[in-house]
Amino acid sequence: MKTTPIAFIKSPYKQKFAIPRQPGLVKAAVGEIVFEEAFADPNCLRALEEFSHLWLLFHFHETADKGWSPMVQPPRLGGKEKVGVFASRSTFRPNSIGMSVVENLGWEQQGRGLILRVGSIDLLNNTPIIDIKPYIPYADSIPDANGGYAEEAPERNYKVAMSETAVQQLADLEKVYPGLGELIESILAQDPRPAWRHKSPDEKQYGMNLYDLNIKWRVDEGVIRVISVAQESRES
Repeated sequence: MKTTPIAFIKSPYKQKFAIPRQPGLVKAAVGEIVFEEAFADPNCLRALEEFSHLWLLFHFHETADKGWSPMVQPPRLGGKEKVGVFASRSTFRPNSIGMSVVENLGWEQQGRGLILRVGSIDLLNNTPIIDIKPYIPYADSIPDANGGYAEEAPERNYKVAMSETAVQQLADLEKVYPGLGELIESILAQDPRPAWRHKSPDEKQYGMNLYDLNIKWRVDEGVIRVISVAQESRES
C-alpha cells in the first residue's frame, strides 16, 4: 500500500503545543492547502464550492517515527486515565493518519499552482494532506450519537488579557497578520497547557509559536495574561 501526499498545508501553528485539540474550536485559524504539481489541476476541485465544509485526511508527520501504544492518556480525562488508542484521537497511531473537518474558504490558481483556503483548522504547519472529501451533513452529522468521555465540547473558561506591551506589538503585527489578536485569544481561551496543570498552582511563563512569532503568556488568578508578541530572532 502506497500513499502519496496530494498537498501540504500552510498553517499558523508552528509547533504541536497550543494547537486546539479538535478542529472547529478556533475559527480564526486559517490555512492554505498548497497542492503538489501532479494534483494542481483545477478540475480536481470542480463543484467543491457547493460544500461549506471538508474532511481532510492527513499524516501526523512529526510523531510518525515515535511509535504507538495500545493505551493512551486523553487530555479530556486529565491526562492520567488510559483508554485504548482506537477509543481516542491520539496522534500516536499505528498508521499515523489524522482527520479534521474544516471550513471551505475557496480556492484559486496562482500561476501553475493551486491553493485551497480552509478555516477552523487544527493542523501543524507543513502537514502532508493525503485526501480531501466533502462534508455531507445528512451522512456525517448524527444528532443522537454518543460521544463517550468527550460528549461535551470543552468549556472556554479563561479570560485572556493583553499587557500594554502586547497591545502595542499587535497594533503593528496585525497589519501583516490580520486577525492575529483574535487568533491568539481564541487559542489561549482553550488553555493549551497540559491537562494536569489546569487545576494546579502554576507560576510558569509559557511560550507558543504562531507564524514567525513567539507569544509569551502566563496564568494569573484565573486569567491568561499575554506578556508579549514578538517576532522570533533569525539569528543562528
